[in-house]
Amino acid sequence: MSSQQELQRIALAEFAIAGYTGTSIQRIAELAGLSKSSVLYHFTSKEALLEAAAGPAVGRLDELVSRLETNGINAEYRAAFIESFVDFIFDCRQEVHLFINQGPSLVGLAVIDRANDTVRRLVECFEALTSNPRDKMRFGIALGGSAYMLCTADNLAMPIESDEETRRALVEIMSELLAPVRAD
Repeated sequence: MSSQQELQRIALAEFAIAGYTGTSIQRIAELAGLSKSSVLYHFTSKEALLEAAAGPAVGRLDELVSRLETNGINAEYRAAFIESFVDFIFDCRQEVHLFINQGPSLVGLAVIDRANDTVRRLVECFEALTSNPRDKMRFGIALGGSAYMLCTADNLAMPIESDEETRRALVEIMSELLAPVRAD
């Protein structure tokens, strides 16, 4: 793992635990066993480090949403989307944790603004299916609830038995919540 990747990993973990605003470049440097100037050599600012650490996850989510917008939410593509979304939240737990728990307070940071815009597009895809408030709530619970539960499981003392078992359960539950779209 390169120095930059290690710094990104450390920063992301610290941002998720202590919060972006509560984390300093000095703290990241200490955790990495480096000087502050060494961190700043690789990343010109804390925001640049956040962009490098969380930007790939935002890009991946944007790709998922773009494919959803292109393919629509028919039953055939919905299943593929759900599996891809669950894989995304498994792979990007810390980033998702950061977006969910800190996104509203970090408006104005480019990577957070992109994440928030992408999530709005995701919501619009499902909201377009119905005007029924019950269905809209079900969609929100399926998408947001699954992401929140998975990325905060450790903080909530809800240990995950196994990634595969949890993945299967999330896919099944999300499929149930997202599939029964009724005509208004």
